[in-house]
Amino acid sequence: MPDYLLLMHDDATEATRGWDEYFRRLRAAGVFQGGSAIGGGMTARKDATPAPLAAHLGGFIRIAARDLEHAQTFLDGNPVYEAGGTVEIRELPVTG
Repeated sequence: MPDYLLLMHDDATEATRGWDEYFRRLRAAGVFQGGSAIGGGMTARKDATPAPLAAHLGGFIRIAARDLEHAQTFLDGNPVYEAGGTVEIRELPVTG
C-alpha cells in the first residue's frame, strides 16, 4: 500500500479537538505511520536567495492507504478538517 501525507494547514476556523480519538481511529484501522506538529525553521538554496518558509503548515500525519480515495476517507474526524481547516493529501511515491 502506498503512503500518503496529510498536511494540516494552520487555517482552522475553530479550536481543534479530538486528536487522541483521531489517532486511535487511525491506529485501529492499521494505517497510522507517524506524524508530528511542525514548528519554525528555515529554507535554504545553495545558489540563490532562500524561498520564504511555508508558514501555513502546522503538522503532518503519514498513513498507508490503497489509493487517494482511500486516504480521503481518513479526513473524517481529523481535528483540523472538522474545525473548518485545510488538510492537503499528498502521495509519497516509491522511487528507486
